[in-house]
Amino acid sequence: MEKISNVYCIAGMMADSNSYLIDNSDNDSDFNYIIVDTGVGQSEDYLSSQLGEIGLSFEDIDLVVNTHCHFDHVGGNHLFPNAKIAISEIDGDCLEDPESPIPICFVQTREIKRRDVDIRLKEGDKIADFEVIETPGHTAGGISLFDGSILISGDTIFSHGGVGRMDIGGNMEDMKNSNSLDKLSKLDVEYLLSGHGPWVSNANEHIKMSVGSFYF
Repeated sequence: MEKISNVYCIAGMMADSNSYLIDNSDNDSDFNYIIVDTGVGQSEDYLSSQLGEIGLSFEDIDLVVNTHCHFDHVGGNHLFPNAKIAISEIDGDCLEDPESPIPICFVQTREIKRRDVDIRLKEGDKIADFEVIETPGHTAGGISLFDGSILISGDTIFSHGGVGRMDIGGNMEDMKNSNSLDKLSKLDVEYLLSGHGPWVSNANEHIKMSVGSFYF
């Protein structure tokens, strides 16, 4: 498992999102171990083994941060019984609403076992050393996290170019009107950790490719 600064990178299996474990144990905080996105929730043994490599279990995680409300990012929230759940205000409403379908892919929806939301995140909030950036488009309440070097982008942008699709609960006008991509393109990013696919260094070049693919 690759570690970048204080972030352990866990590749998603099959339909799972990637998960990123922030080790905040050196700081005086209520949240020593924070996981960003939890996958579909069906790769329990794999995720358990990945945490085990660094001496942790599901019970050790204090906070789950969801970059957005799609099932492949929130479906595994129930695996972390002691963790509080943090997500944006808008996507938090979607997560808590049992009548709200949260798609796993193009047409499928599945039961979500944990819908509680403890913390509603907004622009400028801090998660450990990471600042919350509101980046709607892929979903109405999508967020990214940035610590001055590492950008955890959810499905807003991906390495090697490309943005998250906007026909499964998102909106292209939200992406344009919120200046989501413009905000990310102005950051000086060293590492891009996206919701799916490889995490990469030389992040600014990958961000430029993603912005270019959207405005082409």
